[in-house]
Amino acid sequence: MAIILRSSDPLLSRIHPQPQQIDHFDHLPDSILLLIFNNIGDVKALGRCSVVSKRFHFLIPQVENVVVRVDCVISDDDSSSFISDKPRSVAAATPFSAIFRLVFKPLQALGQFLKRSGSASSPSGSSSPSSLLISGGGGDDGEIEQGGVTHHSPTQVLKNFHEIRFLRIELPSGELGIDDGVLLKWRAEFGSTLENCVILGASSVTNSDTSVDLSSSNNAVAVAEDNGSIPESFYTNGGLKLRVVWTISSLIAASARHYLLQPIIAEHKTLDSLVLTDVDGQGVLCMNRDQLEELRVKPLSASSASKRTLVPALNMRLWYAPTLELPDGTVLKGATLVAIRPSESKKEVCDVSWVSSAFDESYGVAAKMLVKRRTYCLEMNSF
Repeated sequence: MAIILRSSDPLLSRIHPQPQQIDHFDHLPDSILLLIFNNIGDVKALGRCSVVSKRFHFLIPQVENVVVRVDCVISDDDSSSFISDKPRSVAAATPFSAIFRLVFKPLQALGQFLKRSGSASSPSGSSSPSSLLISGGGGDDGEIEQGGVTHHSPTQVLKNFHEIRFLRIELPSGELGIDDGVLLKWRAEFGSTLENCVILGASSVTNSDTSVDLSSSNNAVAVAEDNGSIPESFYTNGGLKLRVVWTISSLIAASARHYLLQPIIAEHKTLDSLVLTDVDGQGVLCMNRDQLEELRVKPLSASSASKRTLVPALNMRLWYAPTLELPDGTVLKGATLVAIRPSESKKEVCDVSWVSSAFDESYGVAAKMLVKRRTYCLEMNSF
């Protein structure tokens, strides 16, 4: 389109072409755009980018670094309704009966992934029926419509990506219902089965300026008993029983997460690293390239009681401190560290170098302090 100015003076009669708009992204090579997309990572943001242009639509499936953040949990009782993304009260009331629901359903609702303009090119019903699909949801394609938003299984969400190397999935909360002020963290590595797990717990977490004065009679006794050994009161006041519950609960949560990752691992053979964590930082499941490949070639053993990976017979090492004050002023009461390896593992559980590096920041310091204390050995049967 051109604008013609008319004037009695022929010298003023000129044609002014409309200036062309320059798309600076067109001058960027694909490698730079992929670098930008890899730094974005978030699957929803990448979905929005893919509908900007044909070029973006072509490049997004080549992204190597993807982060999937779970928004909501689908209720077991009504698959068409969404409940809060912080189902702590349910987990606290029935921790063992609710744990599988709280792990299982968030992964089924990795929703709000892009409606790709080229979705017609994907064969309909390409995802085979599996336990990861939403119960009673949306027909053969594993989708469910709620409030104008379509939610997908994790396999559906990630099927548009073909070059994923680093995948991180974040659940909206931890599975284990714990009281306020109680610390419980775990980190586990899996291949086709559990390779190791580290659990850090404390009955309370306070700051040194708010902690109880150690000069009081009760705390003076606690300090006197803290000679590196577990005090007798630990066995009689329910302390040991609570630590056993923490350990079993954490292992169940880890094995349930591992079980649900099978379809993703099988489909995305380019994966170098997979991390399944939660916003609360309660639990982290990690798998490296060798562990991912092991699961592909060696099928896992599933528990007959539920949809989770069978936990093998275990050797465990336990460290305990009635009171542990960290350099930053944080005070852990009843601090407990448990290091776990399968009984048949070729790696000795007594090698604690991997234990002290399992957690970051102040909790990593706590682990390093605890492993210097007296070690207690335990065993657990497969379950």
